[in-house]
Amino acid sequence: MMLRIRSRDGLERLKIDDPHITVAQLRSLIKSQLKIPVNNQTLSTDRNLLLAKTPVDLRRFTDVANPATPISALNLSHGSIVFLYYYGERTVAGAPTFSPAGSFGRKMTMDDLIAKQTRITRQESPHCDAASFDRHSANAFQSYVNETLAFASKRGGFLYGRVSEDGKVQVDFIYEPPQQGKEDDLILFRDPEEEKLVDAIAAGLGMSRVGFIFSQTIMQNKKDCNFSNKEVIQAAELHAESGLKEWVTVAVKLKVNEEDGGADVHFEAFQMSDMCIKLFKEGWFERKFGENDDPKLSKMKKDVVVGGKDVREVDNDFFLVVVKIADHEGPLSSTFPIENRNTSATMKTLKSHLDRARSLPFVKRISDFHLLLFLARFLDLSSDIPALTECVHMQTAVPEGYQLLTESMANT
Repeated sequence: MMLRIRSRDGLERLKIDDPHITVAQLRSLIKSQLKIPVNNQTLSTDRNLLLAKTPVDLRRFTDVANPATPISALNLSHGSIVFLYYYGERTVAGAPTFSPAGSFGRKMTMDDLIAKQTRITRQESPHCDAASFDRHSANAFQSYVNETLAFASKRGGFLYGRVSEDGKVQVDFIYEPPQQGKEDDLILFRDPEEEKLVDAIAAGLGMSRVGFIFSQTIMQNKKDCNFSNKEVIQAAELHAESGLKEWVTVAVKLKVNEEDGGADVHFEAFQMSDMCIKLFKEGWFERKFGENDDPKLSKMKKDVVVGGKDVREVDNDFFLVVVKIADHEGPLSSTFPIENRNTSATMKTLKSHLDRARSLPFVKRISDFHLLLFLARFLDLSSDIPALTECVHMQTAVPEGYQLLTESMANT
């Protein structure tokens, strides 16, 4: 019998003669075959173990903690993967060793020399200390992918908000560009003119683009990976485009609740590692995918060093840095129909929205990003949008002229 052990060093094989051994015996085999002391090992069948950062994180993984448990009771059989976190350093079996004769016998190119210096390790700390989501925006996004799309196709959007001096990101609205979502792919049809309006509205509200959010499908979740190789490339591309070191990427997933058998929607925030962004900018990622490619692995165009081994496939988790996530009550509502979805907003929609909130001050009635984007299509980018968004930002009275213009549009 053979188990596959996945650690920060990659995937290694562990030979087991008796399929009925206990967890304690499994740890002993890891010690003898992989040279990792028993006391340094934390084991789990949950891949998120490899993302743990602190001893507190490690203590959450208890499924393979009881030394007396037979591994057969953990549904481990030939070919199963066990995830291993360990303290300390080790020399990986099979790693290349220095050979004087070989060094003189082989002519090395500049690419070889660069590859030998390109070592991929886990980045321990993100540049973004935490990401907080406005509850209304987060709920509007997850409700659509859950109730309308049923997590059958992907959906994405750009996050807008602020970055504090201590590196915390606050997300206050989500802009959803034109797009086509598939089961395992998300194609964005970027509209530069529309994005100019979005950025102008954000600037007037004292905000800017701070990240990207996307949903994963039910079929993707069955493949048991945090990000697929396609998602790593898309996230790295948008992160690199932003030039913002605190840029966050958020995945929305549907996860089964083991207690009652139901399903819960989860938001998971990450940053792409500095090495990931560097490799993307330098063109190291292979962007062609085959049907038989493992989505958990990113393919490189040249060898890189992972755990002392030269490889061309890298576990996607090496490129992810976990970011703490929270929520807050933001300054905007999110009840106006959202752009670029199946149903478009009309003047009748605008009238219904304004009528529902007639008892509120006019500035409160228009304090919705999606409504402001709808209005912006009929306003001047250089004068009207800054004037209107400043009122929303400061929550001051809207000039009568803009109020009359908006209400006359709603009545057409």
